[in-house]
Amino acid sequence: MTTRLAHWGWAISLLFLLGSGLQIFNAHPVLYIGDQSGFGFDNAVLTLGTQGRAFPAWTTIPSGMDLATGRIVHFFFAWVLVSALFLWLVSALVSGHLWRNLRPTARDLQSLGTDIRTHARFHFPHRRTYGPLQKLSYGAVLFALFPLIVATGLAMSPGMNAAAPWLPELLGGRQTARTLHFCVAALLLGFFVLHIVMVVLAGPLNELRAMVTGWYRIDEGE
Repeated sequence: MTTRLAHWGWAISLLFLLGSGLQIFNAHPVLYIGDQSGFGFDNAVLTLGTQGRAFPAWTTIPSGMDLATGRIVHFFFAWVLVSALFLWLVSALVSGHLWRNLRPTARDLQSLGTDIRTHARFHFPHRRTYGPLQKLSYGAVLFALFPLIVATGLAMSPGMNAAAPWLPELLGGRQTARTLHFCVAALLLGFFVLHIVMVVLAGPLNELRAMVTGWYRIDEGE
């Protein structure tokens, strides 16, 4: 139950974080490396869009140019994401779900090649347990991308800079943290899109029923 609730919490929060994040990025659609930026610095690494807008109105929350509202929405759902992640982690540790179902085993690593070839043929077996690719991809999102998106977000906060000045320095400076934040967000978006595609290809009714009710049809022998 906790895993299913966390799943929907992540999905909803990521949707609002993406839209509001693009709203914030549109206010200054340039990425830098280092700690500072401005006319006296030559550290830009990427400039997107023209006339001050990188992403169209239909992709941002809100749709108009409204930085203040975008920041409010972004910060609110950032805490929703962090809270859902924390509750899931505590539950997964207490229940043993983390060690029992998400830990890649030696057998998983040995069968990784077979699992990749199976997915490449667009065959998605319905197993009782996660396959090697699922374990590795979920592990990368939960224990690499999520912590990094949170850490880079905190590193851009003036309040956190005062409380923990070592964090932006660890990440290469506030502007580097912003660039990393944007890149990790792009990776999470890619994972989200791929995840939706896989759900559709594997059988959306079965997959959605599992995430809503916990009931899941498996293939014989799996």
